[in-house]
Order: sequence, then structure tokens, then C-alpha cells
Amino acid sequence: MSVLTIEDLHVELGGREVLHHVNLAVGAGELVGLIGPNGAGKTTLLRAILALVRVRSGQIRVDGRSAGSRRASIGYVPQRHEFAWDFPISVERAVLSGRTGLMGPWRRPGVADWSAVGDAIDRVRLGDLRTRPVGELSGGQRQRVLVARALALAPSTLLLDEPFTGLDMPTQELLGDLFADLAAEGKAVLMTTHDLLAALQASSRIVLLNRTVIADGTPDRLRDPALWMRTFGISDQSPLLRVLRVA
Repeated sequence: MSVLTIEDLHVELGGREVLHHVNLAVGAGELVGLIGPNGAGKTTLLRAILALVRVRSGQIRVDGRSAGSRRASIGYVPQRHEFAWDFPISVERAVLSGRTGLMGPWRRPGVADWSAVGDAIDRVRLGDLRTRPVGELSGGQRQRVLVARALALAPSTLLLDEPFTGLDMPTQELLGDLFADLAAEGKAVLMTTHDLLAALQASSRIVLLNRTVIADGTPDRLRDPALWMRTFGISDQSPLLRVLRVA
């Protein structure tokens, strides 16, 4: 059963068509890698799912809900530079900020909120750093804070925007295992990434995107170099295809 469904989506930004005829479904238990070149519309697609950009036409549903009503079902992990790391708050307060939409702007956090925060922090193995200011964290620790912040909502759908960028291998492995576990627990996970090897190894499906969906299938079924050449606009001598053959 599909948790996230996108039907014939069209998005324009500044009068320019960024996405057209996008059709995609992500079911419970799937980890889908969204791959494409810079400017392909990957982040725009995530922002459209979050109702942060205006959709010209098409339908997006999460758990059967459309528009802003679906937001509470989505956990979003943005790229690290999008978070204000110099803001003087602790790890647990940063994770708590992920529940603002549920709590409302004026309600104080209750037992259920702090319990969700604690569970999320433990899930990403930051329990011993919960009171540390976020500005003192390493890059890998910061990424885990963003993941915990998304998990604090207990979402049915998890959107990950380049979660492995700039991370060392142990942190990549930790997060890769966590994302696989979350999918195995029934969440629908959609992940953009430039890390082709990580995507091929971790994802149950791969979606090749360049303003529209070029191909969609399991990693084993997307071995045709022509699909990757069409998606990335590369020649048959590209190093990317050598990586694909090794993977």
C-alpha cells in the first residue's frame, strides 16, 4: 500500500518549469533513492511534498491526505546548512523543535513531547550529548540531530535531503543502517543523494529524476547505461557508468 503518492505533478519556480509529469509512489517499508544531476528538481520535489512550494497542477497525498494537512505525517531531514547551528540551544531543544507543528507555538512541551524527544535522541545514539549546545557538535553529530528532529514526530513518511554529504564512513554506515531499520519498521523513506554507491546498496528502489521520472525500479533493474546517460546527460565514457558497473 502506498503511503506517499504523487500524480502528474507540475511545479514552476520563477516562471520556469522545474518538474513536469512526475508520478511516484512510495509504500510502507520502502527506502527509495532519488537520484539525478544538480538542478534536476530533487529538492524541489521534497519541498512540494512538504507544501513549501506552490504546485501548478497534480496531486500529492500522504496517508491519503493532501495539502497542508499531510505535514504532520512527514519527517523532514534538510541539508545541514539549512539549520541555524549558531543558535544557542541544546541537542534536546533542537530535537524538540521538530514537534512545534504538533504542539503549536504557545503550548509548553508535555510528557509525551519529551518522551518522543528522548526516544529520537536515543535512536540516533546521541543520548550522552542531549544537553550539549548544537554549535559544539561535529558534522556527523549535527546530521544525527536533524534525523532525530524528524523522528520526534513519529512520522509515517521520512524525507531525506542529501543525508550522507560530508560525513565520515562510520557515520554514513550508522545512518544507513538506521534508515534501513526505519523502512523495515514500516515507514516510507524517500532519500535524495549524490552518493551513487550508497543509494544502490541501501535502497529498495531507485528513481532517476531529471525534471521528470526517467526510470523507476530496483537497483538490479536499472543497470542499463542508457537510462543514466539520459538522466545525467553524460557520454558512454563517463566515470559514473564505471561506478555503476562496479556497484
